[in-house]
Amino acid sequence: MEKLNLNPRILFDFFAQICEIPHGSKHEEKISMFLRDFGRGLGLETIVDDAGNVLIKKPATPGYENRKTVILQGHMDMVCDKRQDVVHDFEKDPIRLVVDGEWLRADGTTLGADNGIGVAAAMAVLADDTLEHGPVNCLFTVDEETGLTGAQALSADMLKGDILINLDSEDEGEIFIGCAGGVCNYADYRFVWNHISGDLFFMKAEISQLTGGHSGDDINKGRANANKLLNRFLCRIAQKYEFYLCDINGGSLHNAIPRDAYAVFAVQSADKENVRVDFNLFAAEVQEEYSVTEPNMKFVLQSTEPTHRAIDNETTEKLLKSLNAVFNGVFAMSQDVPGLVETSSNLASVRIDKDNCIKVTTSQRSSIESARDNVSQVVRSAFELGGAVVTTKGHYPGWKPNMNSQIMHVACEQYKQLFGADAKIKAIHAGLECGLFLEKAPHLDMVSFGPTMRGVHSPDEKLDIASTERFWQHLCAILRNVPLA
Repeated sequence: MEKLNLNPRILFDFFAQICEIPHGSKHEEKISMFLRDFGRGLGLETIVDDAGNVLIKKPATPGYENRKTVILQGHMDMVCDKRQDVVHDFEKDPIRLVVDGEWLRADGTTLGADNGIGVAAAMAVLADDTLEHGPVNCLFTVDEETGLTGAQALSADMLKGDILINLDSEDEGEIFIGCAGGVCNYADYRFVWNHISGDLFFMKAEISQLTGGHSGDDINKGRANANKLLNRFLCRIAQKYEFYLCDINGGSLHNAIPRDAYAVFAVQSADKENVRVDFNLFAAEVQEEYSVTEPNMKFVLQSTEPTHRAIDNETTEKLLKSLNAVFNGVFAMSQDVPGLVETSSNLASVRIDKDNCIKVTTSQRSSIESARDNVSQVVRSAFELGGAVVTTKGHYPGWKPNMNSQIMHVACEQYKQLFGADAKIKAIHAGLECGLFLEKAPHLDMVSFGPTMRGVHSPDEKLDIASTERFWQHLCAILRNVPLA
């Protein structure tokens, strides 16, 4: 195990252990068993449900038996993404940690501090017998990042407590009391492979090294979407030249703004130089448009080996026009909370799948259920007009703020006492599991907070070291001051 020698030592040591264990979404078996063994090794009651969620119960320290029961909750899966030039198998390889000044990051991959640092904090509470607290139940859920399926499968028996503290937020000094709900639309374009011949020139257009980021928390930061940019170029040349689309691939995760995309296509050999000129002009235009948010974006157009087959022309035209028309970005801002994104959509991935099918994945979010359903229908309509078969699934509820929350007031008071500053009370556009928890246990009093992270869901993910120590101090202070039952 890599030794970090960072404070708080107990927290970072547990995080380093987590980074040694592969725990990508849908592949949490090893981390689930690790947490099970950890709880039982401490002699604590440990429950694992059929989904792989783990609950570990720690009794109150002497003198705190009459406090309300707190559920500390984090998710054990991480988003798996890496730079194109990095060799890493997320199902086998540990995350390589790098201390970079004031930040902790990974070596070319996502770090997994979302939400490994929250899991590590709960483990530290379980392991540290010097802490003062009432009854604490630590709940670790699976598959938060790709559908919240762990939280959906959770029984109400796993949520027996009075207060739930979600440890999955990304700005230290901010206490979250609400979040967006969401849904995904999946569009399938069935096509026929056509044989193409003649004096054709095959080219690969690639857009890469965009900033990317979280499709909820970063959607309002003016970052480019690689799928949108690539499609914009393809539409341009398809209107000007005889054009054959041979391959297309962009993005990967429904909850990440796509950083990379490429397409392979053919044009008449006589047009190849004009296409190169068009690509250079297009690159210059886009670099000017995104000069602030995309300083590292890269455009490459190169020749490639002939394939002699292409997606049929009718499907190509419908696909490109649909991708051009589909909404991406901030759909509406909140009328109640200044500066909060209310509703958004992300064109997450486009790829050719088996069985002659182009699969397009999008995700929509909103803090208002009716607005979520509306933007979902807007996106669905664009694809259906293009002839796609669209499936809408993965609905999850938002979390409505409760300004009378007892634990919110405790968290604010303790932050002020510790650091001499007021914590900010906020809602977040990202999805948290809290909405699902409230459906199953409406009595829960909830807050969410965590240390400062940047670039989550991308290889740029990094964790602020100093904020992590403040986060830990804040968590310990809250547990000491939980209200009486």
